[in-house]
Amino acid sequence: MSDTKRTALSRREFLKAGVAASAAIGLGGAARFTPRVYGQARATKKMIVLGLDGMDPVLTRRWIDEGRLPAFRKILEAGGDFRPLGTSLPPQTPVAWSNFITGMDPGGHGIFDFFNRDPKTYVPVFSATETSGAAKTIRIGKTVIPLSGGQIRNLRKGQAFWQLLEEAGIPSTVFKMPSNYPPVASKQRTLAGMNTPDLKGSYGIFSYYTNEATTITQEAGGGGRVHDVFVVGNRVAAELPGPANSFRAGAPEATIPFQVFIDPSNAAAKIVIQGHEFVLKEREWSNWQHVHFNLIPTQSVHGICLFYLKEVRPKFKLYVSPIHMDPARPALPISTPESYSRELEKRFGPFFTKGLPADTSALDNGVLDEEEFLTLDAMVYEESMAMLEYELGRLDEGLLFFYFSNADQRQHMFWRLVDPGHPAYDAKLAARFGDVIARTYVEMDRALDLALKKADKDTVVLVLSDHGFNSFRRGFNLNTWLLREGYHRLKRPWKQEESAYFDNTDWSKTRAYGMGLNSLFINERGREGEGLVAPGADKDNLVREIARKLEAATDPLTGEHPVLRAFIAKDTYRGKNLEMAPDIVLGFNRGYRISWQSPLGGFPKEVVEDNAQKWSGDHMSAPDVLPGIAFTNRKFTAESPFLYDLTASVLDVFGAEKPKDMIGRNVLE
Repeated sequence: MSDTKRTALSRREFLKAGVAASAAIGLGGAARFTPRVYGQARATKKMIVLGLDGMDPVLTRRWIDEGRLPAFRKILEAGGDFRPLGTSLPPQTPVAWSNFITGMDPGGHGIFDFFNRDPKTYVPVFSATETSGAAKTIRIGKTVIPLSGGQIRNLRKGQAFWQLLEEAGIPSTVFKMPSNYPPVASKQRTLAGMNTPDLKGSYGIFSYYTNEATTITQEAGGGGRVHDVFVVGNRVAAELPGPANSFRAGAPEATIPFQVFIDPSNAAAKIVIQGHEFVLKEREWSNWQHVHFNLIPTQSVHGICLFYLKEVRPKFKLYVSPIHMDPARPALPISTPESYSRELEKRFGPFFTKGLPADTSALDNGVLDEEEFLTLDAMVYEESMAMLEYELGRLDEGLLFFYFSNADQRQHMFWRLVDPGHPAYDAKLAARFGDVIARTYVEMDRALDLALKKADKDTVVLVLSDHGFNSFRRGFNLNTWLLREGYHRLKRPWKQEESAYFDNTDWSKTRAYGMGLNSLFINERGREGEGLVAPGADKDNLVREIARKLEAATDPLTGEHPVLRAFIAKDTYRGKNLEMAPDIVLGFNRGYRISWQSPLGGFPKEVVEDNAQKWSGDHMSAPDVLPGIAFTNRKFTAESPFLYDLTASVLDVFGAEKPKDMIGRNVLE
């Protein structure tokens, strides 16, 4: 092609050409290939979608009326619209965002809870991803050599809306969408969000080095670890733990030694790790530090982490964040194309890659105080704002989806300071941090203001949250309730409170058990490994009996019903992916949530107990209790839209038809 004939391809044209070229290569250039296109796509349309996790419609309306959210008010004054947004059942983040991603409910996409279970073993598993090791290996001494690669799979069913837009030739950038790890196959620019693990493969495990006696309450899938250290001659020797080394027999943990040299006169220290050194003052955060773990001479994995020198004397206290995958050299897939994370790293430097970067466990355990936690989460927010501005600046056609986690994480941790009736309420802390949630909504307003400044009159702007929020004052011990009602049996009842992971359960006499945050399962014969209840009428009658009793149960302290609605899954969900569905989904009342021990097979003494933890706000209630928000600079045609309706609406903006299994409907004019 001559220079005079050559023209630049738009991203839309490039995507269409790429789809066709890839298919042609795979089919040997067969002329019969025709790319599948839903409808007639409108090429020049632009749409900006902001996903502001956890923003509550009641709080949002209050602060709009008080003048604290000028960008949200601007949408309404310019003729836009606001509706409470119907959330998922249950209103958990991975479930809700899967509804939006696919335009289906859990019966269609198959994500029902944070946790599910292996029905044959009753072992809890993560619901959204599945990891398998190498199918074949050989061992040479203590070294295990994989002959075939392992695999990590995204278990969500159905097509993501950006895949459908891609088929219609519409370019999209999808930034940190929750429940998209590993990222589904696409030529669109996508960066994985919630569920993306740290380098250890967990939801995030921090390291805390101290010579003060300290214990850490572990979280399911994450948390932290205390490393007892000694200060000898103003020097501390320690190790930074990394991933399991599957190349070694027994998969021992890979570690990196490092040293801390404490200034004898000043409140400062020098940290030396892998030939690199840096100095921190007391209560100072480091920049991102690059680390790598050598597994065998030819294999290593790269990560990044933050150091925070909390105190040098009288006690030594050093916090190291969970080790994030290095976006320039990720050990696992975090973006499509793979070059996208490298592109962002080249422009912005290292950045947070773990799905939920706020370290709520460090705050809950007192390793970080409120101010330190907020300093860390402010880094997350400012980084996101810089990247949002970058992506807005190059949006010339198609869709941009951009996600913020800050409102969700801060409401989880600071609700106790706006609720004087919460068991963890502290008046002194409330005086200092009682406005954190309001200020966080103001920060979300700043993000919307950026988007509105980029949008022209033809750009559709949509703002949504996946659910609202309320106080988590009291925890409901589902398995304890089942035990008291005679639906669950223990082998050694005198060891009830020592039980965990159902290690004390007598499955030969157990008819029901709770697993996950909102899920109850019948111990069904032929489905569970040691099933007792016959399928069919026996099971159906038992399900309805338990659901009725759950809704009637009362809290002896307050007289309220902890479970507002007990939903029978087969009567509630739509779709063909119900094989892993719970039999009953608990919709909690305001102020209640599942307890801390019950989700993974624990049996505390009391059925309902106070939640005295800093994790004090939550969203496990019945869906109609906690809707999300939906704002647009257009008009809604439905009084009560749902998350999956917004999916269909996004497709309709670009003239892309929705698939038959999508239950949502267009709700935008």
